Amino acid sequence: MTLKNNTREFDPEIVTDFREKMSYGSYLDLPTLLDAQHPVSVPEHHDELLFIIQHQTTELWLKLMLHELQAASQALRENQLAPALKGIARVKHIQRTLTEQWSVLATLTPTEYAQFRQFLGNSSGFQSYQYRAVEFALGNKNRRMLTVFEADAPAHDLLTATLEAPSLYDEFLRYLHRAGFLIPTDVLERDVTEAWTFRPDLVQTFREIYENATEHWAAYEACEELVDLEDNFQLWRFRHLKTVQRIIGMKHGTGGSSGAAFLQKALELTFFPELFAVRTEIGA
Repeated sequence: MTLKNNTREFDPEIVTDFREKMSYGSYLDLPTLLDAQHPVSVPEHHDELLFIIQHQTTELWLKLMLHELQAASQALRENQLAPALKGIARVKHIQRTLTEQWSVLATLTPTEYAQFRQFLGNSSGFQSYQYRAVEFALGNKNRRMLTVFEADAPAHDLLTATLEAPSLYDEFLRYLHRAGFLIPTDVLERDVTEAWTFRPDLVQTFREIYENATEHWAAYEACEELVDLEDNFQLWRFRHLKTVQRIIGMKHGTGGSSGAAFLQKALELTFFPELFAVRTEIGA
């Protein structure tokens, strides 16, 4: 079938009058969303819009990621492993989108960025409270980070609540305990406001799960989903580092950090170290 004049006719049922009906634009509040980009460079630099949209879309994805991680933690508290894994699977897709998104920003050349960078002042991705909340939700707690957001009460409240709540990993370990796996009491009762640190005594528990996968399939699958989560996060961090190096080299960050050198250190942070350590033990 060939369209006449290369034009598709409307189906008779398509709604066209939105004077009293909800439209796509009103549902998504597009006027607000599309009016949220305000370049500050003078004269306005063409590429600043890219820079703003890159970071705004990242914040939207972080909002959804945090929403899913909180729901997954709640599901684990209720011993509902399947819904928790469904949420984690969605987070993994978001992570892949965020990682690929760096390729768009990487089209910004050093010369182009230099022409509007000075107008950014001290604003920096380091100040993304949603990113910090995601790190907290996964176990990289850091109370000192709260000081960055003392002037922003809603952000400070969100981070404080996330700091004081058990991480996804804490909830998973508690789930394993209730399922009959050996989890030390001091792990179950630990101060959840502290960053998770490696517990060698948990490696044997995970070795039992991995070496008897058929018997412990649900736990085994969950472990692998968490490994995927950390892998994806580290890929995002690495892509962030390489994009920054590509655009500003080894300059300091606008927020006062050492820039690429600071981001390099983030690659040493870990969420679920026992799930990686157990790989050395399996089959040994």
